[in-house]
Amino acid sequence: MLELLLTTYAFCYHFQLDDPLIQLVEDYKWINFFDFRWKLGIDGLSLGPVLLTGFITTLATLAAWPVTRDSRLFHFLMLAMYSGQIGSFSSRDLLLFFIMWELELIPVYLLLSMWGGKKRLYSATKFILYTAGGSIFLLMGVLGVGLYGSNERTLNFETSVNQSYPVALEIIFYIGFLIAFAVKLPILPLHTWLPDTHGEAHYSTCMLLAGILLKMGAYGLIRINMELLPHAHSIFSPWLMVVGTIQIIYAASTSLGQRNLKKRIAYSSVSHMGFILIGIASITDTGLNGAILQIISHGFIGAALFFLAGTSYDRIRLVYLDEMG
Repeated sequence: MLELLLTTYAFCYHFQLDDPLIQLVEDYKWINFFDFRWKLGIDGLSLGPVLLTGFITTLATLAAWPVTRDSRLFHFLMLAMYSGQIGSFSSRDLLLFFIMWELELIPVYLLLSMWGGKKRLYSATKFILYTAGGSIFLLMGVLGVGLYGSNERTLNFETSVNQSYPVALEIIFYIGFLIAFAVKLPILPLHTWLPDTHGEAHYSTCMLLAGILLKMGAYGLIRINMELLPHAHSIFSPWLMVVGTIQIIYAASTSLGQRNLKKRIAYSSVSHMGFILIGIASITDTGLNGAILQIISHGFIGAALFFLAGTSYDRIRLVYLDEMG
């Protein structure tokens, strides 16, 4: 709660809304070999997700009152997840983005495999295989942009944005980043870890998963694929729109057939991510604003729905809809 108040204070009094550049910058030299810097900063795109992260983590921590087994470890993992999410939403260095992205997988795995339901080890292993497998492509893309993107080795966002690449190289980078973010966002063929994970996780973990983890994929698509690789994005965006449309219809119709309440909500959030994908692929101001608005609103909706499902499960101990009556 203190951190949420601190974040809100910083955004209310130290953030100029009319300034389009990066604000509240923190920049230290970290590793000399790569010119690798600890560089954080906020602009209008990461303003919403950071505040959303603070709010939903506070709610999820409050929702975790009933956790009695190893509760200190539980809250430690929640806060570690919090750090990784804030870090990846505000990092201005490609390798730092990757490190924060990875830092946030390990707490989720432990939260899943220790406080989950009956099939928790299966779903936790499936989660870590999918997301860590996607992260390999993210690492290859980050190192490729850093090492081959320009004459001198740089991992800085500001210098990478102004680089122009050969089209073939840019498409290869784009595919690598797209696979990594497609696992996280879930885009259609790579979405199957999500219903399992949400069906087994403890509901405060579910709130963070639905509210923030899915949004990291959308944020990465906007921040890296749109800003750093615009030509490849214009080539791929019609296909992304097609996939997004299929995903909305498919996931919504799958959601209606689920018996498990949590899985039903999980499929509906996959369907909502299709709208974000269409907004990102439209390459218009209105589409991008709509995507960011949907990121924020679905963060609230998904977290609230999982909170309600979990609290009702705590009262009645039934998770299947046809048993509830």
